Amino acid sequence: MIHLQKPEKFNSKFEVVSCFFEQDGKILLLHRQDHKPQGNTWGVPAGKVEDGENPLQAIARELEEETGYGADEDQFKLLGTVFVQYPDYDFIYHTFYFPLTENHEIIIESKAHKAFEWMTPEEALNKDLIPDLDNCIKLYYNLS
Repeated sequence: MIHLQKPEKFNSKFEVVSCFFEQDGKILLLHRQDHKPQGNTWGVPAGKVEDGENPLQAIARELEEETGYGADEDQFKLLGTVFVQYPDYDFIYHTFYFPLTENHEIIIESKAHKAFEWMTPEEALNKDLIPDLDNCIKLYYNLS
């Protein structure tokens, strides 16, 4: 479950970054390999913040690792931060936005993903998404 404000009994185990990597009104969704956590679901470029990184450094690294696209940290816009509580752990989730202004060949990280698709946020809501991504799409794209 996501919260816009930090819940009273919130004990973050880690931080996660994600990015709505957008081109021509469509966002990039990555299809997770079956053996990965939340396998066979769709998600946006994302990952954990590593020791010594700040969220901007982490999202720039993750985007390059997962798509082959290298971007400077100042090119990302922070859309917001939410607080996620699962039964076994809590974490902080930072969502960024990056508009792609020219075509770029997507090179997926095959160990983690098996396919990718560009789709509108509305189309994305019809996919089998990682937990709570639907809520983030609705929140940041003002969809109901």
